[in-house]
Amino acid sequence: MKVILIPGDGIGPEIAQSVQTVSDALQTGIVFETYLAGADYYQHSGKLMQDGLYDAIEKAGYALKGPTATPIGTGFRSINVQIRQHFSAYANLRPVHNMPGVKTRYNNVDLVIVRENTEDLYRGIEYMYDADTAHGIKVITREGSQRIARFAFEYARSHHRHKVTCVHKANIMKLTDGMFREAFYTAAKDYPDIEANDVIVDAFCMKVVTDPSQFDVVVSENLYGDIISDLCAGLVGGLGFAPSANISDTVRVYEAVHGSAPDIAGKDLANPCAILMALGMLLEDVGMQDKADLLNKAMTDLLEEGTYRTKDLGGNAGTKAFTRALAERIESEK
Repeated sequence: MKVILIPGDGIGPEIAQSVQTVSDALQTGIVFETYLAGADYYQHSGKLMQDGLYDAIEKAGYALKGPTATPIGTGFRSINVQIRQHFSAYANLRPVHNMPGVKTRYNNVDLVIVRENTEDLYRGIEYMYDADTAHGIKVITREGSQRIARFAFEYARSHHRHKVTCVHKANIMKLTDGMFREAFYTAAKDYPDIEANDVIVDAFCMKVVTDPSQFDVVVSENLYGDIISDLCAGLVGGLGFAPSANISDTVRVYEAVHGSAPDIAGKDLANPCAILMALGMLLEDVGMQDKADLLNKAMTDLLEEGTYRTKDLGGNAGTKAFTRALAERIESEK
């Protein structure tokens, strides 16, 4: 099968190479077709993304991307946002769980953030009311709210999860967030086998850092979902262990959540785990569960052993050394 690979900026090309190395070790048979996008590409082409990228993603159905930066002061919006809007990738899926050998405050974190991906303030509808007043428009629709709620319940059912929690601020934003919450409970009626509850976003932030085990699947609007997914990533070691998938009815774009880290680009210091975990999500979705399991086991074993750790994990292994060690472990465990 073919997967579109977008290396991106900064450390992106380095961790994208890790993906290809590990995919080869797994013998997935995936052919990666590379397209360029981001600030670096803009510098020498004047374009934010390579011609034909959208068509290529639509044809392949699957893409994997590294971190991309947005040129400052050019008027361009984030590539991530553009891709999500173009394909109506309404669901952003971010699993969060502990990795053995990675020291964190909690050992019982295993939750999934389902973030509505196309509405809310991230629609980017802003205007100047007058010279000193800027307005941003928060767009929430009943259709979009019910769609993401159903996605969350379907995910919970198919992955044997027992509870879905709606995170909102309906006590203050009674129309927008009120509609989101109402749509959530409307959808919940069709899933009587799954517990449904809701919590105000600020209370959620307090509760999740006090006891993460009280949450299972969490569904929220775009802005809140962006914030709380990064918060939850901090519970398991940071964005170096935060993969995600942007899901529409026709395409899926997988990515590492972290940024392009230009300060360490080209220095063989990047932690490739997040994008490799995103590769694991892709493998699961295309029916290669055995290879996804092999990747996850090899990465877990390697981290737990502790011989090969990147600098952000307190080790001295570079990106290439970690990737080679992971590939060798995969090959030895086949």
